[in-house]
Amino acid sequence: MNLKQMSAFREVMLTGSVSEAARNLNRTQPSISHMISGLEDELGMRLFERQRGRLHPVPEAQYLFKECTDVLNRISSVSQNMQRMKTMESGELKIVSMPGPATVILPELICQHLGAKPEVKATLLSRSSDAVQQLVGSQQFDLGIADHDPARTIEASLVSAETFFFDCICAVPAEDPLAELPVITPAELSGKPLATLFTEHRSHILTRRAFEAEGQSLNVRFVGQFFHPLLTYVEQEFACAIIDPVTAESWLSRAAQPNSIVFRPFAPAIEFGIDLLTPAYRPASLLAGSFADRLIEVFMKIGARRMGQCSSGEALA
Repeated sequence: MNLKQMSAFREVMLTGSVSEAARNLNRTQPSISHMISGLEDELGMRLFERQRGRLHPVPEAQYLFKECTDVLNRISSVSQNMQRMKTMESGELKIVSMPGPATVILPELICQHLGAKPEVKATLLSRSSDAVQQLVGSQQFDLGIADHDPARTIEASLVSAETFFFDCICAVPAEDPLAELPVITPAELSGKPLATLFTEHRSHILTRRAFEAEGQSLNVRFVGQFFHPLLTYVEQEFACAIIDPVTAESWLSRAAQPNSIVFRPFAPAIEFGIDLLTPAYRPASLLAGSFADRLIEVFMKIGARRMGQCSSGEALA
């Protein structure tokens, strides 16, 4: 039994006429008769009796009609769903990210990219960068966003990574005299209370090296695990902070009083990297690919330097 036979049989059941079925299916009457005859031969039973010029189904044909209708409707549904996926009107996007981008930028981008498509579902989880890489490596997520750490090693065969580098910027209270400077250096921050990430984080290490290279005093008062909470200390005028531009963009987008903090370039440059991770054994869907392209556009607008796509073993080396 093939789909053409099933379609012909269902149409004859609905119309009670081979000629009407042929007309509805845009086929010739002999071709419909041939398909019904072939179906009867294959099943080894008659499906119709002719009475007064019309075909009347035998009781067994009613069961076959229901089954054929279910199959053909299912095939039609699959075809429609695939078409919606092709036009990105349907589907599911699963993202796992380090907390910074997951706070504001990613939810806003999901709304912009998918909000007008009610049949598209999105999952966004916030995890540590190590956990992000593990989850993407498990092939469960379409996209992962993690901070770049050259010391971190993962199974290169499980994850592909594209790395984007940013120059960190300095966040200072709006009323601080430092806010008037075009560029802030370790000399201006020497001895001033700072809020930084934990001592093992690459940004903290590079910041300490920059201060030591210029013989300046690094006064770390507040330590945190993520950049975004550090801005609370800056807003309350207790400290300054050297953070990544992605966090600054999130702050400016959603803070109740965004003007309470001023962001200035910091020199010498302190590099901060973000890895865009994709599962190696799960080719990107059209939906995931288009979202990743839009996220990359956001990164580039806030000053990212794109380092090219490679295996995770190369990107994180």
